[in-house]
Amino acid sequence: MKITAAAHAHKPLSLSDPDGFKYLLITLTLAIIGLFLVLPLATVLTEAFAKGWLTYRDSLTHPDTLAAIRLTLLTALITVPLTTMFGVCAAWAIARFEFSGKNVLLTLIDLPFSVSPVIAGLIYVLVFGAQGWFGTWLSDHDIKIIFAVPGIILATLFVTFPFVARELIPLLQEIGHEEEEAALSLGAGSWKMFFKITLPNIKWGLLYGVLLCNARAMGEFGAVSVVSGHIRGLTNTLPLHVEVTYNEYDFVGSFAGASLLAGLAVVTLVIKTFLEWRQAQDLKSARVASE
Repeated sequence: MKITAAAHAHKPLSLSDPDGFKYLLITLTLAIIGLFLVLPLATVLTEAFAKGWLTYRDSLTHPDTLAAIRLTLLTALITVPLTTMFGVCAAWAIARFEFSGKNVLLTLIDLPFSVSPVIAGLIYVLVFGAQGWFGTWLSDHDIKIIFAVPGIILATLFVTFPFVARELIPLLQEIGHEEEEAALSLGAGSWKMFFKITLPNIKWGLLYGVLLCNARAMGEFGAVSVVSGHIRGLTNTLPLHVEVTYNEYDFVGSFAGASLLAGLAVVTLVIKTFLEWRQAQDLKSARVASE
């Protein structure tokens, strides 16, 4: 009797749920997704095309909008490769080597996750602003960082540099280093081992980290808002342009810019799902091969 009771206690829930609890959870999940994801996206598209396609097109081709798009792309084009290089180097060092200060490095990598982006922007103002630590020296040498493109890039770097590293560290730890040791024992150098063994094993995780980094770089608002100065046509990225046009009651222009960011989010979600699936398939294949 005790054995039967114990077996019954550990029996998994039946797919045919008589209480309808499964359907309650599914309904609740779909309702939350519809309320907080689908409805806002639908609202953005509806407002963007509220005055027709021609008005929407004119809003996107406005000089200020084009300047904001160019600056957003430039920022991502600079920050994403730098963040990727840092992430790969940091992840490889942390996952493959033991050294003093390793835990401190991990903590510093996680710092942007715990610090508000606005605080990050204020830190750069404190350091590079006119009244900051290096403000006088920068002014004497006619170097502009705050309220200029360099400040936007620095602020974006701060908020994006953990993404690639944090994606690769657990991946490298999971796949192990047996293949790398075998390559080294056969005479391969460190660089050759990395490009022939390590990089193919982490390629999907690396692309996943780069994807998230790019999405954050193009959509960052808080830190960039503090250091940009909101100079129309010069230091307004696309998220800042959306805010400015909305505050000026140009709702079509604001939602037109927001539609681009929403489209980026949807594309990111689709690619993210594909990369997660490919990464899982590769890990599964690697486990089967090792067995």
